[in-house]
Amino acid sequence: MDEKDWNAIRVLYEENNISRAAERLYISQPALTYRLKNLEKEFETSLYFKIKGGIEFTSEGVHLADYAADMLNKLQKTKDYMLNMQDEVKGTLRIGVSSNFAQYKLPKMLKDFSSNYPNVQFNVNTGWSNEIMNLLDSSSVQLGILRGNYDWYGVKTLLHKERLFLISKKEVDMTNLFNLPFINYNTDSSLKNLINEWWHDRFPEPPFVTMETDRQETCKQMVKNDLGIAILPEICLQPSDNLYTYGLSYKNGDPVLRNTWLMYNKDSLQLSTVNNFIKFLDNGSTI
Repeated sequence: MDEKDWNAIRVLYEENNISRAAERLYISQPALTYRLKNLEKEFETSLYFKIKGGIEFTSEGVHLADYAADMLNKLQKTKDYMLNMQDEVKGTLRIGVSSNFAQYKLPKMLKDFSSNYPNVQFNVNTGWSNEIMNLLDSSSVQLGILRGNYDWYGVKTLLHKERLFLISKKEVDMTNLFNLPFINYNTDSSLKNLINEWWHDRFPEPPFVTMETDRQETCKQMVKNDLGIAILPEICLQPSDNLYTYGLSYKNGDPVLRNTWLMYNKDSLQLSTVNNFIKFLDNGSTI
């Protein structure tokens, strides 16, 4: 097996469909099938079987897919360290970033870093914080920027604190929110728990939910059209939104804050790309 074989097995395992895997690999379906048949001959076993709409891996195939992912990970680490042995700061910085942070903060951050280190490339994965946590655990990324509180065995540094805000099109009475239409949105469990914790601290009854949206930006557009109220992190709000905003506090007066963390494995500091990016953040990068 070589790198192309490892990648073919990994992509096929992720897609569970030969035609979609071939598209991702930029090869023809017959070429991928031929490569897979050769692997089955080499290991003298079946790696998968066809089902309606795709394929299913055999237990031997799952084992080989795990092996392929492990080998690709080791190869990437080797490439990273080989580049690091050169004096020039170059290579690929692999980052996993929470979606909101990626949308509102990351582009400028990477642009500023690129101005200082133009030979560094970026491989960025975005998603909910629990998904970024999984990427960190599997060493698929070197750095993770996550929102909310997660346990991590490596280095965990607080990047940013932000307040949660209630938003509305019209002025509202904060003591009477449970009678107003409330708009929900899909988000990670840490933010949901924070919102629910504040609500239960202030009100004896649940919010009057009238709408469920797929994401925060959709939710904000609904509020702009006076279809209800919502609770969003400060990072999502802009002066141009022209909305009433109310910073949330618990009954004891403490503000409701959400933390953004930088997480990485200490061994990654041996890489000049990672080390310089962390120094860049420590030296006052705008967050």
